[in-house]
Order: sequence, then structure tokens, then C-alpha cells
Amino acid sequence: MNITEWAYDDLGVEIWEKKYRHEDETFDEWLDRVSGGDSEVRELIESKKFLFGGRILANRGLQNEGLKVSYSNCHVNKAPEDNIESIFDVAKETARTFSYGGGVGLSLSLLAPRGAKIHNAAKTTTGAVSFMDLYSMVSELIGQSGRRGALMLSLDSWHPDLEEFIEVKSDLEKITKANISIKTHDDFMRAAIRNENYTLAYYRAASGELITKVVNAREMLRKIAEMNWKMGEPGMLFWDTIQKNCLTSEYQNIEYSSTNPCGELPLPDYGSCLLGSINLAAFVDNQEFNMCELARVVNTAVIALNDVLDEGIPLLPLENQRQMARDWRSIGLGIMGTADMFIKMGIKYGSDQAISLLNDIGINMAATAINTSHELALLHNKPFPKFDQDATTESNFYIAHKKYIKGEDEQTRDWLYNSQLLTCAPTGSISTMIGVSGGIEPIFANSYIRKTESLNEQDEYHKVYTKVVKEYMTDNSCKEEDLPDYFVTAEQIKPVDRIYIQAAMQGHIDSSISSTINLPERTSVETIMEIYQEAWACGLKGVTVYRENCERAGILTKKTGDKTTERGKVIQVGNNVVGKKRKLMTGCGSLHCLAFFDKNTGDLLETYLNKGSTGGCNNFMIGLSRMMSLAARAGATVEDIIDQLESTGVCPSYAVRASKSRDTSPGSCCPMAVAKALREMSDEMKEEISTNGDEEPIVSDQNNVCLEVSSGDKKDKCPECGSELIHSGGCIECRNCGYSKCN
Repeated sequence: MNITEWAYDDLGVEIWEKKYRHEDETFDEWLDRVSGGDSEVRELIESKKFLFGGRILANRGLQNEGLKVSYSNCHVNKAPEDNIESIFDVAKETARTFSYGGGVGLSLSLLAPRGAKIHNAAKTTTGAVSFMDLYSMVSELIGQSGRRGALMLSLDSWHPDLEEFIEVKSDLEKITKANISIKTHDDFMRAAIRNENYTLAYYRAASGELITKVVNAREMLRKIAEMNWKMGEPGMLFWDTIQKNCLTSEYQNIEYSSTNPCGELPLPDYGSCLLGSINLAAFVDNQEFNMCELARVVNTAVIALNDVLDEGIPLLPLENQRQMARDWRSIGLGIMGTADMFIKMGIKYGSDQAISLLNDIGINMAATAINTSHELALLHNKPFPKFDQDATTESNFYIAHKKYIKGEDEQTRDWLYNSQLLTCAPTGSISTMIGVSGGIEPIFANSYIRKTESLNEQDEYHKVYTKVVKEYMTDNSCKEEDLPDYFVTAEQIKPVDRIYIQAAMQGHIDSSISSTINLPERTSVETIMEIYQEAWACGLKGVTVYRENCERAGILTKKTGDKTTERGKVIQVGNNVVGKKRKLMTGCGSLHCLAFFDKNTGDLLETYLNKGSTGGCNNFMIGLSRMMSLAARAGATVEDIIDQLESTGVCPSYAVRASKSRDTSPGSCCPMAVAKALREMSDEMKEEISTNGDEEPIVSDQNNVCLEVSSGDKKDKCPECGSELIHSGGCIECRNCGYSKCN
């Protein structure tokens, strides 16, 4: 077999060549390397029933060639403690982990909140949120074969800096290299549902100070929903559910600290995990699912992941990570191809039949994984080193699945070789490589447009069908518009059905599930709040939502109208623009400020500044307006320009007139006054677009009007090829070139 026979299409081949192939090795050589010479594992990979996670596919065996690589996709490093030495030690350890190819999660909850007393020159601390830039910068600086390290920063819902943490990404220039999530506790959710007050509290042992802040929990939940509506973050981690429903919930000597960057793996300080995923679509034959074959593959996969764990422990970059891996032996076996499985069986995603099937699959996987881990413990004549038999058998997860587990003698009956067994990772790259849906996600679209470059260097666009769609259309001589109703895509599925599907699997996954609920642009803030409440009530361990065309879409590529504004490229402005004017009073007299906006998007295009007098100040203002116009036409947003103008200082003439005549425009100098005027005119422009545009204001099903109507094409663009990105499985991926933020 060669790669073109195995991968789904040219994109699959390209993913393999760019991400997983080592130098010029053949496909057969790759199979031998990745399988570790295990013929049974090789057969599962060849048949596409099981694939290791990306770091294993890329790195296994390469340590023999002197490369410093790790097999672990997922790490949680030690939470920084409330002192400067620990804060920077964690930055150093995170940088080292990134350099070996792993993603990292960090909890910031041990850091004192803003304003807490400290005994140094600063007098008070700048708070937990202020150090997020440090860790984001580390992620940006440390390269991983052309990628940047993936980072998750989390904060508990009881921390007094919660509101600041929620809003930190409202500034598109801050924390650009990290995902953020709130470790949300049950008491917070109950208070939010009941519209009660909630006390944020932090005790700083070094000073004996107790910092408290009382907030309305429902208002705080709404702030979280508003930020998700605008920015797609922060994510929600239901932390008490995470802690209570796992194999180690009753252990006294371990506590989860944070999760990996995509949220599917809660881990303790210095915890790491190896990943692998089973392709559920490969177990369907004539619309029947083969449960016996699934059990066989789960058994083989758990053994294979343990083999890789033993092989990979010495390769972890930090000794603390190596010790945690020895002591707790975490692995994470998950699924992909879920949506393809449903379609092959004629089952509609989100239906009662789909939920029932997934529940049965979850029971099968949990029981088989626990039994296999038990058999490995017996084979090696020992459980994992930190195993506690009483604590294990008292855990909710073990009790829920005990009836499916094989019994042994009293002493060894409950031995396990692993403290964590199952998780559902995004699988963006590996699922795309073999042509199936990722994780437990629905298919994103029945078809999409892929861009290629022809021999004459012109971009060409081709319609590409999702594999399961193409196969059905070919087998049944069917057109896309005639597909049966069980061919549903992400945008067609109600959020509550996504929650129920995730819940069906979550009950049998001892770790967590990475999944993104994609929402249409018209979705209201209230709907997102309802998603949080339903997800928590249904026992999900986390939930990520992404509303189409939210402001976060401007992070990767700024757009003006329909033309992508690239660095160094200045667009031309036509006559079909909307102009606005403000007359300002400055220290030197009147200043006329004109601004011209795109009539469709509201983007700033040009400015003109003219003083009532002549001379140096007037020439300066003319030069400033030209530079502002250039910046706007080169892709800078009006917010970027305003931020720069507001960062200027005090003008003596302005201060004198302000104190004597008291008629100056707001600000302390001309640039500040211009910034205020620009903000007013820009806000007016957005309001006019939302109320006088061709489309009606967007209203949710519950008749709740959204905060504002987005305008223009603001979809996330791939940083490698410029195509539209999709949000799937808690990650971001490109269907055109195979780029994935997570791998």
C-alpha cells in the first residue's frame, strides 16, 4: 500500500507529508515506525480503524536519530504560585515543553487578585490577569516546526479577578496566542440560575489578607455569554463535574489543575497524556454497527497506548513530567468519524436513536478499556504506582461501570494500570487525512470549495464533497440537493441536540470531550446562556461555542469589504463612501475633522484634518490625517487608530485654554480630541448600518435582540493559505490546506 491509496485525497496526502512523514520515508516505513513493529497495530492503522495522536504519528522512533521530541500532545504544567520566582519558573518550564512539541495548560488561580498587598516596590499586585501576556508571549516565541505552542490559560469562577479575566480578550491585541477558559463551579451555576449573589474570594497567606468581591452570578454569566458572542471565548469548564466523574475522584493525593489547550484532558500539575482515536465509521457494515469488533480494537489500542507510554516517558522534557507519567500512567483513547457512522447507518445526528447508539458505544469502550487496563495490571503484577483500591472503587465513574467489568480475586479484583483511559480530542488533522468527521462533531458541510494553484499560477476553485456524502451520491446516483434528511450539517443542528449527543458519550468518558457548538450569526446572548445552563445540567464537563462572524474573526485576517488587506498592501478608495464631520475646539482654535467610511461594512477608509489657522500645527494635523488614512487603507481598524491617538500626552496650549475658556473638546491634546470624534462617528456609522441596512435587525427565536448586527465578511482565514477556517472539536482547522491550530 502507498499513501495515495490510504489517504482520502490530495489534501490527506499533503497532511501526511507535511506533518507525519519523516524526511523521505516511504508509507510502509512510516507504518513500521509508527506501529513500533506491532503487526496488529499496523493493521488497525492500515484499515483506518485506529490512529495514534499527532505527536506519536510524527515523532515515534525519532529519538533514535537524536531528536528532542515528545509523544505527548497534552500537558498541564505546574500552576504558578503567588510569587515572582514561581511565575517565571513556570514560564521557563512552559517554554521547554513547547520546544518538544507539546501543548500546555496552566491555571492562574493561585495568583493573587489585582490590588492585593505585596511587600515590594509595587505595594499592590497587578493581579492574575496581568501575567497572561507573559505566558502568551512564551507561546508566540517558541516554534514547533513552523507552528506556535498551543496554550490554555484557566481561572476558577471564585477568583476576584474573574470579571477582568472574562473581558481580557475584548482587546484583539492581547493574549493572542492562548485559549482561555473558566473553571466554573457548581455553586456559581446554581447562583446564576437562581439570580443570586456570589462571593468571589481569595486568601493571601503571605499577607494574611482576605480579598472578597460580591457579584450577581447571573450578570456574571451574562458577561461570559456576551464575550463568547463577541469573541468566541472564554470556554466553560464545569470543574466540579470534572473532579467528581473520573477514576481518581476519591483520591486524596491528586487534584486536577487545568486542562490541555483544547479542553478534553483535565490533568494535575505536570500531568501529560498520550492520545489515540478510533474511527467509528469503520465499524459500520450494511447499516449495522459491529460492537464486537469495536471491543477488539479498544483492547488493542489501550495496550498500544501503554506501550507508547513506556517508550515515551524518558522523552518528556521535564523530570516532574516524567515522574507524574510513571506514577499515574494517563492515556487518552477517543473517537472520530461519529457523524459518518450515523450517516452510514441512516441515523440523524441528535436523534433519540443517535443518542442511544452513542450511549451503547460509550459503555462498550469504557468497559473494555477498564478491563484491558485491569488485565495489563495483572500481566505486570502491579497497578499504576499511585493506585488506591478503596478510592478507585468508591469513584462515581468506576461504580457506574462496575457491572460491566470482569471480576478477579479479592486482592487484585480492581487493579488498574492507568489512572485515565478515555478522552475525545478534536482529531482535526488525522480525521481530515483519512476523510472522516472529527471527534463527536457533525459534518461541517456536505460540500465546500477548495482552492488550488494551476500551472499558470492562477488560483482555481473546485467543489469538494465530504467523503461520506460523495460515496452516498455515487452509490445512489443522487444529487446533493436530493440527499436524505439524515445528512445534517453543523449549522442545521439545534444546540440542545449537540449537548445531548455530547452528554451521551460524556457519561462513559473518564476525562473530557473537546467539541465546538457552531452557532449562526443571528444567535442571541440569551441563547448562549441557555446553552451553558443546559450543558451543566446534562453533566457535560465543558462546552465551547462559536458564533459565526464574531469579532474574533478579525484576529487572523483583517478585511475591508470583500478584499483581504494584506501587510504592505494599501487599498484604493472610490467615491461611493459615507462621510461624517465634527468641529472640534483645541488649544489653538477650531479643528475640522472629516471621516469617510465604507457604506457596507462601516470600516474607516480616510480622514481629513484641517485647522482654522495656518502654520506648523495645521501642517502637522494634515500629516497626521494622511497617516491615519494610510493605516486604515492598509488594514488597521478604527479601534487600532483610536488606541494610538489616545496614547498621546498633554499639550500646553490645550491645557491653558481648557483651564481659561473651558470650551475645548474632550481630551488633553488634538490627537485625543480626534480619537473621541472618530469613535463617535464610527459608532454612528455602525448604528446606521444596523438600523437602515438592507437586512432586518437580527432577532433570536426567543425574540431577544442581539447586541449588534455584524457586517462584512469577517470569517476566520487560514494563516497559511487564506481560506476560510472552521471551528470544530474545540480547535480550528482549514479544509483547504490542512492547517490545524492544535497540531
